[in-house]
Amino acid sequence: MNKVYLMDCMEYLKDCKDNQFQLSIVDPPYGIDINMNMGRKKGQPKAHDKKEWDKSIPDEKYFNELFRTSEHQIIWGGNYFPLPLVRGWIFWDKNVPTGVSFADGELAWSNFDTVLRKCFIPYSGFQGSEGKIHPTQKPVALYKWLLKNYAKPGDKILDTHIGSGSIRIACYDMGFDLTGCELDESYFIAQEARFQNHISQADLFGVDEIQELIFKE
Repeated sequence: MNKVYLMDCMEYLKDCKDNQFQLSIVDPPYGIDINMNMGRKKGQPKAHDKKEWDKSIPDEKYFNELFRTSEHQIIWGGNYFPLPLVRGWIFWDKNVPTGVSFADGELAWSNFDTVLRKCFIPYSGFQGSEGKIHPTQKPVALYKWLLKNYAKPGDKILDTHIGSGSIRIACYDMGFDLTGCELDESYFIAQEARFQNHISQADLFGVDEIQELIFKE
């Protein structure tokens, strides 16, 4: 199953069973009021409309439901949230070019009892927003790395804030069941179109060729 619902994740989670998912990989709002067009070149038109979803972080009820419904969690932006002390942090090294005003990477909190791990996946968004359907879009290859290193065959995956749908493509290619939620209708429509386009390419070119294309993101 690979299904994304246009709805508030809290409405969905309240009907889920305890530990219904083996792994949740989520990227909720960081509460930093992110610049929706960061990385845009001078003179380039805006790619993303101003929205208010990053004004505040999820409340305690969200995290309680996330922990109740999934056995393990990977939470991007974990350094912005009041979460338990853990060892298993994940650092995404973006390979930031010299002189670019982006952070060198991002942190994800996880409840896996492991040492901190670093993932080196170059990020192409420094050169502008071309091809991006979401201002905080992450590479498909990043989610594939997470699934390869933290998920087990047969695991059911949850994403409460599907955004651009990168995790959806990664789960589809790697054979994981995914359930996701997206509250914003425009993002929901955009990720659905992206996913359907990916499926059509996979049918046309085959899995090996699609794998190569994805890891070049």
